[in-house]
Amino acid sequence: MYQTLSPVGAHGGASRASRLSTLLRRCLGVAVALAAGATVSGVAIANTTAWPQKAVTVVVPFPAGGSTDTIARMLAAPLNEKLGQPFVIDNRPGATGAIGATFVKRAPADGYTMMVASIGVYAVNPFLQKNLAYDPARDFDLLTVAVRAPNVLVANPNFPAKSLQELVAYMKQHPGKVSFATSGAGSSDHLTAALFWQKSGTEGLHVPYKGGAPAISDLLAGQVDVSFQNINAVLQHIRSGKLKALAVTSDKRSAVLPNVPTMAEGGVKDVEVYSWQGVAAPKGLPADVKSRLHGAIVTALKDARMQQKLSEQGFEVVGNTPEQFTEFENKELKRWKTVIEQGKITAE
Repeated sequence: MYQTLSPVGAHGGASRASRLSTLLRRCLGVAVALAAGATVSGVAIANTTAWPQKAVTVVVPFPAGGSTDTIARMLAAPLNEKLGQPFVIDNRPGATGAIGATFVKRAPADGYTMMVASIGVYAVNPFLQKNLAYDPARDFDLLTVAVRAPNVLVANPNFPAKSLQELVAYMKQHPGKVSFATSGAGSSDHLTAALFWQKSGTEGLHVPYKGGAPAISDLLAGQVDVSFQNINAVLQHIRSGKLKALAVTSDKRSAVLPNVPTMAEGGVKDVEVYSWQGVAAPKGLPADVKSRLHGAIVTALKDARMQQKLSEQGFEVVGNTPEQFTEFENKELKRWKTVIEQGKITAE
């Protein structure tokens, strides 16, 4: 019933068994290597997709309490909630934002340092500061323009001009006599005033201060005549009658000041100016981290409650793409370079 293997067959079977064993060992080795590779790859993917695993530093290159600081703090809470780690504000003021911006440039591009800064850092400093330690067009991964807000031209209530047309006429009759308060030489409000003088054919007296608060204080006291200010910084004074608004620098009337005409409506064209705050990180951010961070920021900005809070303060949500931010920054760099050169403006 059963076939018995001969001695010759037994030796052949042993040889085949040996070859099969060797083949199995080789296959097992390949399988182990593939499994190890998959594990390593899986760990790498897990480490990347798990970002953030610790607190993220949000550098604000200005003192606490200003518009940029306000925007950064409004973003920090929803980012913490969405991404599961604290977003900690780090105010590093000095040199019109250059100190904080340089710190961010030198930080690791690992997603744990980001910056919320304004127009001066991104589009003005290169033309006013010698030996600037950062290049806004090369040293950052631009994420999004978060918000923008027009400036508003305000005057002390006792100043004789009651409209933009009257102001221009008065300035032409009294060249170099009307004082313009600004938050400092080369600041956004200074450059807006310079652009206004260039486009209206007038000449004003520049009175720089060390910040917007003292400039507004002297404007309220009647020590200076007029000023271009961020709309959110003077909105309460306009509503209370302590300052009179002559025009806004937006392309259309502001929702919070619907009765105030635009510069174009007042007869001065090409003075459309927005103060804006943008978010960036050190150059070289990993693509997936950049995408996730950008998505979280835009989601926070587009939240209905956030938009309402910002709108009440005169801010308009932008929340654009990194590519759109880059294109916008390039246009702003060209624009303010021209204004600074024509006005022979210095930061001193």
